[in-house]
Amino acid sequence: MEEIDVDVKQVSPKHATSHTAPSISERGSCTGVIVTLGLLSVFLLVSLIIVGVLYHNSVHDSAVELWAIQDNLTELLQASNDKLSSMTEERDLLSTNLNEITEERDLLNTNLTKMIEEIDLLNTNLTKMIEERDLLNTNLTKMTEDMQMLQSSSKKKKPCPAGWKMFSCSCYFLSEESGSWDEGRQDCRDRGADLMVIDSPEKQTFLSGFTKRPTWIGLNDRDDEGIWKWVDETPLTLTYWDTNQPDNGGGIPKFGEEDCVHTRPDENTAWNDLSCASSLPWVCERIP
Repeated sequence: MEEIDVDVKQVSPKHATSHTAPSISERGSCTGVIVTLGLLSVFLLVSLIIVGVLYHNSVHDSAVELWAIQDNLTELLQASNDKLSSMTEERDLLSTNLNEITEERDLLNTNLTKMIEEIDLLNTNLTKMIEERDLLNTNLTKMTEDMQMLQSSSKKKKPCPAGWKMFSCSCYFLSEESGSWDEGRQDCRDRGADLMVIDSPEKQTFLSGFTKRPTWIGLNDRDDEGIWKWVDETPLTLTYWDTNQPDNGGGIPKFGEEDCVHTRPDENTAWNDLSCASSLPWVCERIP
């Protein structure tokens, strides 16, 4: 056992001696690795420098572009603001012009309305003047006829029949009996006369003193509702209607159509329309 231990101890130092000094090839390899690492470091440093330069240039270019975009946006915003201000001024000017035009239009409408009212008033006055002229012409014609009849009567000296009353140049008869408007007119015709025509204030005044009862006169609108005519076919120009008359029955069914006219002595002989079938006395008129 001891011999074996000795041998081992002797052998072990030899083995250790053989590995303490590296060989030449191993030293060359280490130097190559170091050189390679150094070159890689240099390349890496150069690459980092290049990347840094490029990044700096890129950031600078980007900043320049951003500044340029910002300037463009600022210019566009300013231009937009200027355009908006201009449009706002134009809008305000148009609004002012519109208000002025509206005021002028309203003024023109007001003036037009006044002109229309004045024209209507002139037309009304003209109508009244025409009616008055027609009435004057009618009265003149009637006066001429009365004068001619008076002259003729004075020459003939023919009196009214018995029971008749003379006024102006005509004779008038007041019936004692009553009947419809048609019955009264037929009675007058049978006497050579017709229902009385009132075409002058004097005849209206005469009638007021001649009869004290509601009495038929020769006025009706049978042919055309609202168009009143005398029995001698002359149109109505002089009127003495009672208040709110004529009313054609006022729309009350029991009164029916009121197409014939009678006087109301208790109302200053004012006129009233009544159903032609009503029963009243009548007054006739004829030339002597």
